[in-house]
Amino acid sequence: MKFQVAAGILATALFIGDVNAFSFVPQRSSIIAVTPSKGISNNNGRTRSSSSLVMKDDNSKFSFANLFSGEGAAAATPTRARRSSATLEPHPSQRDHINPLNALYPPNKKAIEESAATGTFSSPPLPFHPAVQSGVLSNGFSYVFLPNRSPPNRFEAHLQVFSGSSDELEPQQGIAHLTEHVAYMGSRKRERLFGTGSQTNAYTDFHHTVFYAACPTYSPNTGSFGSPQPMLPMALDALCDVMEARCDPSRIEKERQAVLSEMTMVNTIEYRVECQILSTLHRENRLAKRFPIGKESLIQKWNRDDVKTWHRTHYRPDNVLLYIVGDLDPQVVQQTIEDKFGHLTAEKQGSEIALPELKGEASDLADAVVGGTLKQRQSWHYPPVRHDFCVVEGVKDLLNDLTELVETGDLEVVEKKDDDEISIYDIHLQKPYSLDDKVEFLKEAELSPGKLIRPHIFKHELLQNFSFHLFAKRPVEPVKDMESFRRSLARRVCLAALQIRLNVGGRSDDPAFTFVEFNQLDSAREGCAVCSLDMTADPPRWREAVLKSISEIRKLGIHGVTPGEMERYASALLTDAEQLAAQGDMISHGDQLAHLMETVANGHTFMSPEQSYAVTEQALSTLTLEEVNRAAAELCSHITGLNDGELTSTGKVVAVACTPKSADKDDASFVDEDKLCQAIRDACSIEVEPVEDVVVPHTLVTPEELEEAMKANPPSWESGQFTDGTPNTPADRITRPFTLRRLSNGIRVGVNQNTAESQRGHLRLVAPGGRDAERRLGFKSGSLAVGARAMQEGGSFGSFTREQVELFAVDHLIMVEINCNEEALVMDFVFPTTNVGNSGYGDNMKLGITGTESVLQIVREILIDFNWEEDALGRSKSSYRTAHESLGKSLEGKSTEMIMDAVTSGDERFLSIDVDTVNAVTLEDAKNAVMSQLRPKDIEISVSGDFVVNEILEQILQYLGTVPADTNAEYEVKDAKMEFDSVPKLAPGKHLDLELEDSDPRAVAYVAGAAPNQWGFLADGTTVAQRVSEADKRASDYDKQRRAHPLFGNAALSLISEIANRRLFSTVRERKQLTYDANFSLTGFERMKGGWFLVTVTASKEKAQKALEACKETLEALRKSNPISVDNLESAKRVVLNRHEGELRTSQYWSTIMSGIQEESIPLKGPLSVTDFHAVIEAMTTTDLQLALDCMGLEESELYTAIGKTVQPEGLVVDDIVKASPMAGMGRGGALMG
Repeated sequence: MKFQVAAGILATALFIGDVNAFSFVPQRSSIIAVTPSKGISNNNGRTRSSSSLVMKDDNSKFSFANLFSGEGAAAATPTRARRSSATLEPHPSQRDHINPLNALYPPNKKAIEESAATGTFSSPPLPFHPAVQSGVLSNGFSYVFLPNRSPPNRFEAHLQVFSGSSDELEPQQGIAHLTEHVAYMGSRKRERLFGTGSQTNAYTDFHHTVFYAACPTYSPNTGSFGSPQPMLPMALDALCDVMEARCDPSRIEKERQAVLSEMTMVNTIEYRVECQILSTLHRENRLAKRFPIGKESLIQKWNRDDVKTWHRTHYRPDNVLLYIVGDLDPQVVQQTIEDKFGHLTAEKQGSEIALPELKGEASDLADAVVGGTLKQRQSWHYPPVRHDFCVVEGVKDLLNDLTELVETGDLEVVEKKDDDEISIYDIHLQKPYSLDDKVEFLKEAELSPGKLIRPHIFKHELLQNFSFHLFAKRPVEPVKDMESFRRSLARRVCLAALQIRLNVGGRSDDPAFTFVEFNQLDSAREGCAVCSLDMTADPPRWREAVLKSISEIRKLGIHGVTPGEMERYASALLTDAEQLAAQGDMISHGDQLAHLMETVANGHTFMSPEQSYAVTEQALSTLTLEEVNRAAAELCSHITGLNDGELTSTGKVVAVACTPKSADKDDASFVDEDKLCQAIRDACSIEVEPVEDVVVPHTLVTPEELEEAMKANPPSWESGQFTDGTPNTPADRITRPFTLRRLSNGIRVGVNQNTAESQRGHLRLVAPGGRDAERRLGFKSGSLAVGARAMQEGGSFGSFTREQVELFAVDHLIMVEINCNEEALVMDFVFPTTNVGNSGYGDNMKLGITGTESVLQIVREILIDFNWEEDALGRSKSSYRTAHESLGKSLEGKSTEMIMDAVTSGDERFLSIDVDTVNAVTLEDAKNAVMSQLRPKDIEISVSGDFVVNEILEQILQYLGTVPADTNAEYEVKDAKMEFDSVPKLAPGKHLDLELEDSDPRAVAYVAGAAPNQWGFLADGTTVAQRVSEADKRASDYDKQRRAHPLFGNAALSLISEIANRRLFSTVRERKQLTYDANFSLTGFERMKGGWFLVTVTASKEKAQKALEACKETLEALRKSNPISVDNLESAKRVVLNRHEGELRTSQYWSTIMSGIQEESIPLKGPLSVTDFHAVIEAMTTTDLQLALDCMGLEESELYTAIGKTVQPEGLVVDDIVKASPMAGMGRGGALMG
């Protein structure tokens, strides 16, 4: 089962190529705590009452000086950090605070290791990764380095600034994000990384701003003495430049426009839903009012002094942490860090604060942060917040030393000015401010005596489905010793068991919900662990869905897991840990760094994969069912505790429902706060019974059945055959980099050994046809697509039920995804290559079959014994109906559909399947269409993974070679046209406009035109290579030979796409400042001849037309006035080759590039497309690309253009609801990637 968590955050796309138990908490003698009723406040709780936070309604250039008077600007003398120079004053916002390294802070780490050595602990501490190095420079700059070899000769460096949107003052909302743009985009030293095969990026969130560089260890450009230059100094120069940003006015103006465009781009209905959720969830703290994108009215007016003031206040050496992961020498890393960052001082930064009148306000906030927030109490990575934690009294003892966080979470922070003057500092922003959006403060309901819930309903005309989100916030428990580690494992077993129960319930004969997930994740960006139920349903069935989902959670909380579930999911956890241990330092730099950042942020102990496996095996070998069920009670306590007579929770449960706006009060779809609370109350009153264990097969094909199949259909291997000129491969030899053969029943097979992903594999089954086959073979429109989804929704084989097969896949850690695109039916399987479904531990372990063997059994059963079920078809049709209806309420979706409808002349192969078409598909239609594609002679199997090639070839021979050659022959369409059609011929270009009703203004523009397919075929059957050769009359024999290579067209289009994207960024974003992002893409068909290019650009409604014209101008310049340069080409080559080399480390990529190699319908794809990739890319010239551009429909008369805009609905009345600015998704517990 694949769990996915939304993890979007505001990102500045700058692609060049593509355990804290020992942290010191200082004494807070100047801070006291009182209840709110005893506080004395005047003028919003600030003693500097002469300056109120009021936006001035004038046309003067905005500055913070216009908001704050100069009176009382000097801060009260706080505890200060050390002074680096006698001539500079201490930094006004620097305070003694816990070190961001948490458990890796050298004094903390030493204390833990000494206690482990002497045995002075109540629970054995977890071991630290032996190779990780951490330290703090004399100026307070902290760093951590992890040597890692995957991929070799590369590294990543991330600079984390512990100030984000939650640290902004009232008139600074959005300035952290703008400063991120200005600091990195304005860095000239970052520009030196261009053309080196590096990537840079930056992103801003509630709690931090992060800048990173991913680079090769040595530059491809040699130095003055002809030797490769090390890249680490260059990368750290760029990151240090961020700390000393110049804040040039011209750069501020460019980035202002980019941020405003980004504000429009991210303002989708999905983002608005997440804003509503987060605003409700965090009503008691700053996060509800400090979204990273900020306030447009402020962003429009800031000047250099404003940006520089924010930068110099927060970009201090004590307020950052540098992570480096990669193939580097530790001593070199440490010395380079000292050389590049050792000169920075907080005092110097403070001396350059451009608006001195803001120092006092920043000082007050700094006092409050260290005085009473989780940022100082638990982790400097967290935002400066408090939470209404929801913890049942009966399980509070599980939190150990974190109990104080629960008991003191509601305290106000009070700043003691002197003996006579005391005032409450409103750090949690509970008072109204002039810049606040209009808010209806959310009421809290009492479901039963003493049991509080905070409900909120969000209604919008663009919402298609009902969604329900139920939350409880809990303190993050640092996993630092065996006791906390065991509790963590117990929670994971419970969550896995419940998720599978919900999935099975969600795929019943008549499911109440269309999606459901229950999880608890540590969230550094929110400073808490969030336990969440997320569910979607058809609006008329919302109440039924709420009852069903809450009942399942109560069932787990009250009755716990079964012994079978305990064994199943504990075994899965051990297998997962074993796979990671097998990978060791072959885990990619990016994955290692994401895990390191998450672990350090939450105060967990960072272990090596080998250590983690050993500790996991030790813990699971003694973990009891009672421990797991105590964890289940804790996880579900906020829901079980809502029922009268059950344990009472401290804090509040938060419930948010999002629903279409049009529902009438008498309609079944209508929901308000009272109805929602009543549904939750009713769900908590339902009596629940414990679940019973399901008998799960250890194998789907018994040895006896396999032996019988071998006798009935003796299999054999035949030579691999290709259409790109490669000679046939032998049927009895292993070849490199892959072995390509055919089975005697016609199935084409490609096998690649990939040890980069230890103990993991990926299998792809491709059956050519797709939606193109619906028309060619005379099937009902939509039948193949709907049928493929029905197969995904089903899963019953022979005598095994769907639930048994699903649990078999769970036991063997197999993930399956079945899709139908325009050209093919595609099935992807991810699986472990080791023995799985094991029972017991250590010497008592009984091995199950391998994941490889399990997945081949599933493939075999799909081909010969799949049971088609009416309820699975119903779920498939419901999914397609929802997708089509949602498309009509999405500006991007509806606009894209409009332009594709025009480009394809309404060809249904390339358009969304409408509701009437979906409803017309019967089970027989779906079955006939899909099974007609699953003839052995038409199928290609590509598998890559960490296995022995001879062994998997033997297993493929047994399981798939014994599939009868005439399997599914009864579904074959006789005398059908087998050749794929071309894409429709384009009519002369035209412009289209679209309007979509929406309360918020947004716009998107498109430019589209004809292009070749992925392999260079145009719609008329000619190829890029042919046209280029005909156009270049002066071509040398060498050029003619190069262009005759079957990969030529593919290589040319890959490079053109990279160059076009770079040009669009430079022109439309950088020079013309019309957008945050513009993207060039190709449809990439492989079998159908021809295709299209599509340029997408988001902009404000006022700038949409100009942005569209700028995109057209860029494409025209690429052809004529500013053709592709050698530098453009060389930079694009490095991007394409680096991406290819990186992806070759994944089994999924190998399966993808092997698919089609033996397929006659892709004549230019063969072994040479892989073996010669590097050589063909390197040999490409600017002339090649310039002539290839002429194969696209780039003339003005050939272009299709479109602009989609939102218009406000007639009679729109803005609800008194939270109107938070759009911001990033709710990424919890994982990498926060831009």
